Amino acid sequence: MTALDVAIWSAAAGAIALVVMVCLVDWVLVRTKAAAQGAAYNFSALLFVVILSGLLTTLAPQLDAEALRPARVLIGPLCVFLGDYWVHDWLAARQRDRLMDVSLRGAAAVALPAGLLCLLLPSTQQLPAAAAIVVLNTALVVWVSVRAWMLGDSLALGIAIGCLAMLPAVGGLYAVALALPGIGSTAQAFMAVFCVACVTVIGFMLWKRNQHERRARGVEAVESQFDPVTKLPGGLPFVRKLLRAQARRRLTRREGAIIAVLVFKPDRIVAQAGTAGLNEMYVHLAERLQRQVGPVNPVGRYWDRCFVALVETIHSRADVRTLGLRVASSLRRPMQVNGPEGRTIQVRADIGVGVVLMERDHSAVEDLLHEAQRLAEAAQTMLSRAATRDPATGETVPVEHAQLGPRRHARGVHAHGTWLRARA
Repeated sequence: MTALDVAIWSAAAGAIALVVMVCLVDWVLVRTKAAAQGAAYNFSALLFVVILSGLLTTLAPQLDAEALRPARVLIGPLCVFLGDYWVHDWLAARQRDRLMDVSLRGAAAVALPAGLLCLLLPSTQQLPAAAAIVVLNTALVVWVSVRAWMLGDSLALGIAIGCLAMLPAVGGLYAVALALPGIGSTAQAFMAVFCVACVTVIGFMLWKRNQHERRARGVEAVESQFDPVTKLPGGLPFVRKLLRAQARRRLTRREGAIIAVLVFKPDRIVAQAGTAGLNEMYVHLAERLQRQVGPVNPVGRYWDRCFVALVETIHSRADVRTLGLRVASSLRRPMQVNGPEGRTIQVRADIGVGVVLMERDHSAVEDLLHEAQRLAEAAQTMLSRAATRDPATGETVPVEHAQLGPRRHARGVHAHGTWLRARA
């Protein structure tokens, strides 16, 4: 490497290291699995750049180039493994789309074994084979991210853009590692720019996804359109999200669900734990609801005692049954809040869950919200505390009795047992 090449890749590595530091700070603040995975992936991307650009052997000439050959071959498949698992969770692929789920999990599962198989090839073919794995997987993630964006995840478009920038970056780094002719300092400068751009864009998307967690922990200021207690979007901003989702569903033709959660008898909680304890209970309810529907699906506080979640896409109608039971079971579990004089009090929310299946008829948003709240009211008298409208009869029934298609044996039985154990 020339002195100019060293300067180019050192600057790129420094910029990527700064993104890694920001991701680590974000992880310390929010302490979520996705934040940890994102930081690990960006750190592996830093190693990818340092190793393949030749910067490591230039700055540390005592390292044996032959001893580093396995690392040069395996660093790409390692990035694929970490990146696919992170993107899979980040996009909530398992909950949203079976094709995305299978594609990302399958690619992650074969990445490292494929990398190890590359080491069995002749030495001149090992690095090109690893390059093929990484480039093909990058194209796969671009496609999956665009699909997720079309299904309603606005941040997924940023991942797609970042991966598009990754294609020339990855191809260029492997060309540098293979010492292909005609790659001068100018070409390497462009490659370095693409490397920094892709890591920066993907890191920014990670930061945006964790924004609600930072608001909930008081790290980031809450804007006026967010509820000051739960840090969730308020009524009007959430309605706008529903309107945009309905517009997208006209194109995707996918079914989804709206979940309304009504809290009954809040005065009972006030008598036990005071107004501050009631607000703390609302925060716990909001966090549990968000965990159940996943970070991709928006949750809002529609009015004082009403929380609403939008699940824009579902695998099948049967998933609505499982989701309704999971939400009702989770929100009815006891929670610890601070009572008067600083004492810790255990409270249990009296809630009803209304689940509306969003079919392909594109009903008006106000009608969907009204029906979800009506179902949540009706759920107060039901054992599972989760109600829906039976598509076959049109009647309001407990969600576990609705004719929504065949049950998934493992998950369905687990959820059914959960709400029975959790009933009050």
